[in-house]
Amino acid sequence: MSLKRSLDVWKMGIVSYMDGLKFQEKLLSDRKFGKIPDTLLSLQHPPTYTLGKRRTDHNLLIPKADLHKMGAELHYTQRGGDITFHGPHQAILYPIISLRDSGLGVRKYVENLELVMIELASLYGVSARVGGKCETGVWVGDKKIGAIGVRISSGITSHGIAFNIDPDLNYFDHIVPCGIAGKGVTSLRRETEMILPSEEIIHEELVSCFAKVFGFTIICKDNELILSETEEVS
Repeated sequence: MSLKRSLDVWKMGIVSYMDGLKFQEKLLSDRKFGKIPDTLLSLQHPPTYTLGKRRTDHNLLIPKADLHKMGAELHYTQRGGDITFHGPHQAILYPIISLRDSGLGVRKYVENLELVMIELASLYGVSARVGGKCETGVWVGDKKIGAIGVRISSGITSHGIAFNIDPDLNYFDHIVPCGIAGKGVTSLRRETEMILPSEEIIHEELVSCFAKVFGFTIICKDNELILSETEEVS
């Protein structure tokens, strides 16, 4: 019987997109050089639109100047995938893990990320599924409940998944979510008949689903160290 690998988990709360990105980049470098074990960031962002490396600006449906009026930011990233929205009441996981050590190829890694979100939805009686051809992420009927956008560098992952607990879905009206036209977006709140617990609990359940699917044992990190870690790479 093989032993489970350890996974450092940082529960970060609400973090600006750029601070989260800087922290990812530091951890990515540390993981490449074996300074840290596989690591998972669990967090939320203020209202933020992000574009993948294909730079599909045409899928932003409003002028960039209007974003500031909405209280939202726009950031360009090196992840795969198209445009998406991050905001409050959305659970985000950024895995910084070695695919080589995990024995996973890129396809299997993405399939596992899909399964993580499907398992979380099932805890609340929601039947989620993987998308069809050219439909990334996880869906309930013809509406997306969870998005995936990953980056692989030297066999180490970054960026990750965003699962809609109860975000303001009006923000999605200003984009073509993930570049998939004619499809809607939904949330756990809209799809379940159950009374939801606190979002902190749902975040913890998502982390637990990740650990279960990928075969990790969780080690929680001291959140007080996060600020000093991000300041080092500012």
